[in-house]
Amino acid sequence: MFFYISRFLCWLPLAIIYPTKVIGRKNLPKGKAILTANHTSNLDPILLLANTHEKKYTLAKKELFKNKLYSAILKSYGAVSIDRAGTDITAIKTSLKILNKGKKLIIFPEGTRNKSEDVSKMGEAKTGTAMIAIKSKTPVVPVWFSRRPKAFTKTIIKIGEPFELSEFYGQKLTEDVLKKATDIIVKKMEELR
Repeated sequence: MFFYISRFLCWLPLAIIYPTKVIGRKNLPKGKAILTANHTSNLDPILLLANTHEKKYTLAKKELFKNKLYSAILKSYGAVSIDRAGTDITAIKTSLKILNKGKKLIIFPEGTRNKSEDVSKMGEAKTGTAMIAIKSKTPVVPVWFSRRPKAFTKTIIKIGEPFELSEFYGQKLTEDVLKKATDIIVKKMEELR
């Protein structure tokens, strides 16, 4: 309930300060999905959550959860703590549970913000997104932020058509298999540029 009330109260000021146009909102499927987006700024998950209607969960670095109040707010918005230093089994299990309940999960495959001046190119994508998508047999929805959000300048978020990594279902998830699946995810995202 907190999510919907705060989203309602924050939407107008956020829309004024960070005007955002979403193209392809109709591509969001009903039920479970993994939204994979390029990561240009700390505002990316906020703008994506504020400009799409259904509550979504998102992976967030564990460092953001140190402050108890901030941690409580993040959790109320569906943030899941992840340790980026290695393979975080707890975060993976939590992600799979979320998807098994038919919910949507936002993942930034780069694992961190792209600090490059040229945000039209992605940084190196980690293979965790592909692994979660394959293990849970979940459709992947590519998302692309046209620019790093800037006050009073329109940001365009493009949402592509969902696809599945079904050719990898049932395979042993070796590093090579996960790399191939990750390359497909990145290609679908970059097609939205």
